[in-house]
Amino acid sequence: MASCSSLFFVLFVFCFYSGVIPSFVEMACEPTTKAQFNHQSMLMCAVRPKQNIANLEIILVVWRKAGLENPVAVFDRRNVKPEYKKQQGYEFADHSLNTMNISLLISNTKLQHEGEYKCEVTTDSGTATHTTTLKVTAKYNTPTVRSIDQKDTPNAHKTLICEASGGYPEGQLRWFDENKTEWTKSAKLTENKRNDGLFELSSELPLLTGSTFSEYTCVVYNASHGKEDSASILLDIPSPLSEIKTPGSAIIAPVVVIGSLIVGLLMALLFFRRRSQRTHHEVSASDPDVDQSTIGSVNRKDSMA
Repeated sequence: MASCSSLFFVLFVFCFYSGVIPSFVEMACEPTTKAQFNHQSMLMCAVRPKQNIANLEIILVVWRKAGLENPVAVFDRRNVKPEYKKQQGYEFADHSLNTMNISLLISNTKLQHEGEYKCEVTTDSGTATHTTTLKVTAKYNTPTVRSIDQKDTPNAHKTLICEASGGYPEGQLRWFDENKTEWTKSAKLTENKRNDGLFELSSELPLLTGSTFSEYTCVVYNASHGKEDSASILLDIPSPLSEIKTPGSAIIAPVVVIGSLIVGLLMALLFFRRRSQRTHHEVSASDPDVDQSTIGSVNRKDSMA
């Protein structure tokens, strides 16, 4: 008789946990929770009766994370004194669980906390199970921009380098000039993952010789294509006239100077010659002793000259 009772009890427990016996409770959980790296996060879950049940009591709550063998948090009221078991960093948001709030609290969220979680609850009116997902994000630091002289890339005289780190998931660095024109396609992006799982981004933008833009801006975007921060750099762009150089410029300059001097001397000689001729005519006309025929002869000679 005792053996029959034991067998019946085993079958009852098996049916109870396998869900064969109807359950009068359900769980309401957020399907996805987004958490900030190094911040507190909470997986929201609560027990709800399917019908009006007075004095509903929670007996057992087990939180599990995919990939881990042991539960991350357990509440067990089957003993005389309720018992809590939890891994480091995890705890129940409501330790009494009298409010039917069985949410899981993570005190300092890291990348290893990201993933799928499963919550199993047993009450005096049935059982329920629900899964939820935690996604972790980290904001990138303010980017830094610097320029270096470029000798390896053909037709490029400088390269702009933009760097941003500490973000997750993988983001993107984009380039814009002072007119808001984008130059990202001309840049090379490099991503590296740090030991803590966060990303380091680096982008190199070569500047071709003769570039006329004096300002470039590097913008960091997160994995959701949202703008997080930016940094700009001002460049010294030389005047186009100062960049004009010809192979014979060292010879042309002295020739131009000498030519100018020669032209100046010729103009001075012509000026003094005409002035001398005018003075000569004035003197001849004012002297009565001068023979008019001589003056006419002189004038004819000057005209012929």
